[in-house]
Amino acid sequence: MHMHEPIAPPAGSTGGKPLSGEVFGALINLSGRRRFTSQRLVLYAVLASQEQEGAAEIAEEALALFRGAHKSLLTDGEGLPGVFCPELEQAYFGTLAGDRKIVAFADLAERTLKAIAQQSSEVEVLLAKLVRITTPVLAILNQITAIYEEQAKLHARLMKRQLRGVITDIETINRQARMVAFNARVVAARAGQAGKEFAVVAGVLSNISSEIDEMVSAALAAAG
Repeated sequence: MHMHEPIAPPAGSTGGKPLSGEVFGALINLSGRRRFTSQRLVLYAVLASQEQEGAAEIAEEALALFRGAHKSLLTDGEGLPGVFCPELEQAYFGTLAGDRKIVAFADLAERTLKAIAQQSSEVEVLLAKLVRITTPVLAILNQITAIYEEQAKLHARLMKRQLRGVITDIETINRQARMVAFNARVVAARAGQAGKEFAVVAGVLSNISSEIDEMVSAALAAAG
């Protein structure tokens, strides 16, 4: 019998092990949080420079969340895969230099907030530089978020293909089981009284085949 060959994941896997939908959801949420907090950080840094009450604390909190999200996305651990595909490798460490620019943005934000707290003469220059690099950094964050979203879509399509392959194997086995059950009934009928017990076994096998049919139909519906 020819069995379905496993599909090698082109993306969305680490060490050959596919990532789960929950992991992709966490990655996309973290990337979105990093993008959102970058804007919140700059906004409240500007407000802090204008001495708005509580703005400096909110900016510090945004900076901590931004750095935490970035670290989680790049670290292989705690249920997350780190940089798990060539597209992310290129975005973070290749021509886009995402990691270097994101870290530089966070470091500049920290320097700016410290200058604001110390009422340093450098505040105006640092703040202007921070505001100036916000748009290009946001563009990088958007590109990286799009990669996570595309990898999630590839993962979903791959899972459907694998599920359909498994279903094909089940259907093949089930067809053979039906043939065995039919042949068993024929043999039992020919055996007369001695074949009654054998006929019961054939009937059970036939019922199992019907149950498998229902399971396959449900799985196909889930696969879309």
